[in-house]
Amino acid sequence: MRIPTGGTVPDGADSVVPIEDTEENDGRVTPRKAPKAGDAITPAGEDMEPGDLILQAGRRIDGPAMGVLATLGCTEVPVWRRPKIALISTGDELVPPSERPGVGQVRDSNRYELAGAVRALGAEPVHIPRAKDDPQAHEAAIREGLRVADAVMLTGGSSVGVRDLVPRVIDSIGEPGVVVHGIRVRPGKPTVLAAIGSKPVIGLPGNPTSALMIFRNIAAPILTGLTGEVPRLKAPAIALAGAAIQGRPGWTWFVPVRLSADGSNCVATSLGIHSSHTSSAVRADGFVVISEDRTNIAAGEPVEVHAF
Repeated sequence: MRIPTGGTVPDGADSVVPIEDTEENDGRVTPRKAPKAGDAITPAGEDMEPGDLILQAGRRIDGPAMGVLATLGCTEVPVWRRPKIALISTGDELVPPSERPGVGQVRDSNRYELAGAVRALGAEPVHIPRAKDDPQAHEAAIREGLRVADAVMLTGGSSVGVRDLVPRVIDSIGEPGVVVHGIRVRPGKPTVLAAIGSKPVIGLPGNPTSALMIFRNIAAPILTGLTGEVPRLKAPAIALAGAAIQGRPGWTWFVPVRLSADGSNCVATSLGIHSSHTSSAVRADGFVVISEDRTNIAAGEPVEVHAF
């Protein structure tokens, strides 16, 4: 019986032969090799069984997760509200990107750089008007950020110059105030880590590269905590194969793998290739490429893991 890809196997059948592995003459179909029971069939429950934990709390709902939810008929799920992060640029020298800078002026690029980075974390940026170099303007901007957002992030004004007002203004607003002012990092030494009540207040350097580097390495983990997301093990460039992986000569295979720690090593365990499964990408931490010229990977052999 002819059957389309993904079709229901008829009663009494226990194997499917791909049409490209057959020859057809005068209405008679001849397989090129003898099929085995179970060939090209996905048994019910092979992908997900009742009681399986597929999505854990703290998992971002990305494309693979939405595919699994749709497969299971879960059209509504509880989620964390996206936290709002107030962005404040400080300095008399800043002008909007649409304006031509005059002598001693620069375009306010930091807030847009950071707004994109904040969105990538799963949070929502809230733009607060630029704060001029006076204490009252700084205080008003920070208080407005605390009013409308769950955290405040400033750029500029965090060093030790006369017009670097951020640390002293934060301390004047409330407790606990500044916790850290200055770190042994280059770029990014003039960094301020503070809080007003339970809301983080982060002062990033005014230099764009410094601001972005400190955001990625210090601010991002703090703000990720506000999103409810539980960090997943990041795929390193190299891991050790947990078991042998067999490819097929002349083909390139993308093998989903799950990462685990084994002492000082990171081990990549193959989840197999099941194109009919919707949960593979959710269960996996990345994938290994089996190339045309490297079809056999031995257990314990280094492999490159690509993160989703």
